Amino acid sequence: MNIDEMKTEIGRLKKEKNAIILAHNYQLPEVQDIADFTGDSLELARKAASITEPVIVFCGVYFMAETAAILNPDKKVLIPDMQAGCPLADFATLKQVREWKKVYLDHVFVAYVNTHAETKAEIDICCTSGNAEKVINSIDSDKIVFLPDKNLGDYIRRKTGKPMVLWEGFCVVHEKADFDSIMEAKAMYPEALVMAHPECPRRVLDIADEVCSTGQMFGAVERHPEVRQFIVVTECGMVHALSKRFPDREFIAPEKQMRCANMKKITLPKVLDSLKYGQFEVKIDPVIAEKAKRSIVKMLEIK
Repeated sequence: MNIDEMKTEIGRLKKEKNAIILAHNYQLPEVQDIADFTGDSLELARKAASITEPVIVFCGVYFMAETAAILNPDKKVLIPDMQAGCPLADFATLKQVREWKKVYLDHVFVAYVNTHAETKAEIDICCTSGNAEKVINSIDSDKIVFLPDKNLGDYIRRKTGKPMVLWEGFCVVHEKADFDSIMEAKAMYPEALVMAHPECPRRVLDIADEVCSTGQMFGAVERHPEVRQFIVVTECGMVHALSKRFPDREFIAPEKQMRCANMKKITLPKVLDSLKYGQFEVKIDPVIAEKAKRSIVKMLEIK
């Protein structure tokens, strides 16, 4: 099948199976285009909590599909490629979290949503890059452990002024944001506004005009109707997502593009097979899922 034929067949199977397709903003353009809903981690979690369809095809990395499964224990959650993992989530293993909890006995443990279900089951509350500041400000304590992304943690610590113990994890894509490429793009497009994801190192965030999650980038564009060009410092899939929403603006990726190999493992043929054959189902131990759900729901309750 060619791309158009696959899109048509996916649409047919989606109706036949009564399924909904969710996709992260970092997915391949053709995968974003066949999704019923696209968004960042927070938006996808909120959407997953309100889904009525019995089948969810989640186009993203595995921890995101886990979150959808935790919020929908009565539904079938499929991920087109089981190997679409997240190295950032791997930084915070269950064993390590339990060891830290023994050291920081009186601390509130906040876990970025980019963590495995068993880790979410051990901590107090989750957050995303889109609501981390609100989550931290909601905590009535100055004893906080933030895991696993040190760059996001450092940014939120500076924003809130709250002391936080930071994990030493990082996103392998955002950690490699190339400062020189960004500066070259700024020189080439002097009128452009720079939007950077808070998983980037401090050096990069300090030269950004807007620091925001992928979902917040849409809001940043809307807040600047006078700006016609934007330099997008995050995973390259975001350029397509923004261009689709704002076709009258120009979105520029630095020359050294940031590309998540795991996000790109989800392809149109794999989405088609996932719907056709019901593969691959995300299954979580019910005890772990119930514990993890508490930390996720606490996050979703913060507006």
